[in-house]
Amino acid sequence: MTEIHDTRSAALSSRRPSRRSLLKAAGATALVTAAGVGAAQAAYADEAPAAEDASYDVIVIGAGYAGVTAARELRAQGRRVLVLEARDRIGGRTWTDSFAGHQVEMGGTWVESTQPHIGAELKRYGITLEEEHPVDRVLLPTPTGPREFTPEDGFGRIGAVLDRLFEGSREFFERPFEPLYRQDLLQDLDKLSLRDKLNLLGLTAEEELLVNGQTAIYSGGSSTTGAYTMLAHWWSLAGWSNEGWGETQRWRMAGGTGSLLWAMLDEARPALRLNAPVSAVTDTGSRVYVTLKSGYRYRADKVVVAVPVNVWPTIKFSPALPAAHTTAASQGIAVPDAVKLWIHARGGAGRFYGQGAEGGTPIPMMMPFKETSEGLVYVAFSTDPNLDPTNRAQVTDAVRRLGAEIDILGLHAHDWGRDPYARGGWAFRKPRQLTSLYPDVLSTSGRVAFASGDLANGWSGFLDGAVESGLRAARQTLGLQ
Repeated sequence: MTEIHDTRSAALSSRRPSRRSLLKAAGATALVTAAGVGAAQAAYADEAPAAEDASYDVIVIGAGYAGVTAARELRAQGRRVLVLEARDRIGGRTWTDSFAGHQVEMGGTWVESTQPHIGAELKRYGITLEEEHPVDRVLLPTPTGPREFTPEDGFGRIGAVLDRLFEGSREFFERPFEPLYRQDLLQDLDKLSLRDKLNLLGLTAEEELLVNGQTAIYSGGSSTTGAYTMLAHWWSLAGWSNEGWGETQRWRMAGGTGSLLWAMLDEARPALRLNAPVSAVTDTGSRVYVTLKSGYRYRADKVVVAVPVNVWPTIKFSPALPAAHTTAASQGIAVPDAVKLWIHARGGAGRFYGQGAEGGTPIPMMMPFKETSEGLVYVAFSTDPNLDPTNRAQVTDAVRRLGAEIDILGLHAHDWGRDPYARGGWAFRKPRQLTSLYPDVLSTSGRVAFASGDLANGWSGFLDGAVESGLRAARQTLGLQ
């Protein structure tokens, strides 16, 4: 059996190196086949849908980074691949859009060339990176209210507390791309929420306010929800330093996340069907049948399920999923109320980074993006289900609680929690999930493999993790008999 060899994670197990168009299907029955897709633009030819008894070697469910990676690797080994995507676009939880005259990312955004899997893809297709412009000032919460700091002072204060928060991570995540390498040290730590760990540190009120906005937003709104080991894992992957942690929000693809995805699809050229949400996956032991919500059915020798873990409960699997997968599906992994918000505001507030206290504002994290002729575009994040991101008064008040006054010209947001094909935003494991679900949740079930940015040994919740999972699922699929 031909295998796909991926040594990038292993090479970084204990160190970190230095540095028109998306064609919408003409209806729920449109099948499209890749033809001449360019890195920045693609053209697909509409074809009649394949007959119900048409058979493929592999069906990939989901056309995000995980699914497209798996499809490309399988096509490279000569497999006939059909990609089924529920939306009218590719990208999954990545989505390059436009707002206020600029290209913006509605989902996953930042990448690094030092992240091994996405870094290799950027090099492979010649995708260049664009650096975020630096901020002029930092607004942070204090016991007496928001206060302005210089970037050096503000980020330095945050980093000093994060150093204490993640003390010992060089030992318990000695090999960050092998997260269970020191499972003996992780068993007790993985039981802790971020709130548990903050309480154990005995921080002053001023010190905790410097970081609990971050621990809350990453966890999904409350530091009690997210696992301490999850944020510690990211910190370790970033080189166990505040400098490395800052790099994770420094670089973006110049052509948008779609530019790389289209380049990958251009190379793979699988059959692609948009507007094709899946309702059931039935594994008979010799074939796998995939049924769409429309009732249409395809069959294949094998299947790769490349949708978010939070979406698994919307698909009927027969036979039922294994225990680890069932638990992951019921608990969820991605943050359920994640909203990404773009704000166009008149000048005055300037290029500030704003971070709120836990529970202090519906928008606890905000940063500048690009200047316009009328002001500035900012990107912000929320996990507050009560925030209406289209309501200017609510957003203005939330930003005011960060310590900034803005005059909003326009808003553009996506609620990933209410997106039926995401049911959540970025991945962030809960306490005990790492040590109780891994590595079983990465395994196959019969003739079905799983790929998702939620399921990575490394950068879960980042594009690098999605690519890693797609590579793994392709290897597993090729190995299935």
